[in-house]
Amino acid sequence: MSWRSERIWIELITGSRKTRIVMSFYGIAGLFISSYLWCTILWNVGSGYDRFDRKEGIVCIFRWGFPGKNRRIFLRLLMKDIQSIRIAVKEDIYARRILVLYMEIRGQGAIPLTRTDENLTPREIEQKAAELAYFLRVPIEVF
Repeated sequence: MSWRSERIWIELITGSRKTRIVMSFYGIAGLFISSYLWCTILWNVGSGYDRFDRKEGIVCIFRWGFPGKNRRIFLRLLMKDIQSIRIAVKEDIYARRILVLYMEIRGQGAIPLTRTDENLTPREIEQKAAELAYFLRVPIEVF
C-alpha cells in the first residue's frame, strides 16, 4: 500500500513490493501445476487394460501416457517370465496405508497393476492378487 500526492510518496507497508513479487510467483506456479493436473485428467494418463491369455501364454499390458511419441504404452510379456504377484504396503502423505498390487517380471522388475486412486479395501486387493496368482500359477509375495 502506498499514498501519493504530487510531491510526496509514502510507502505505508515496507517490503510490500517484494511480497507482490513472491505472491505473483506463487500464483503463476499454481497455474502451471493446475494446468498439468487438468491435462492428466483430460488425457486420461495412466488408464488402460491388462489382458492375460493362457492359451497363447502371453500377457498384454496397455496404458495411455502423455501425448507425443510414447502416448501408447504397450507391453507384451510371456507368462513364463512372470515370477510372482507382489502386494506392497505404501504410505501416502496423509499417513494412510495403501496396498498396491505388482507383477514381478524376470529381468524387468515390477509392474504396477492397481491404480493409486482405486481405493480398494485390503480384502479386495488380496482377493484380486489370489485370483491372479492362481490363474498365472505363481506365488504371492507380501512386502
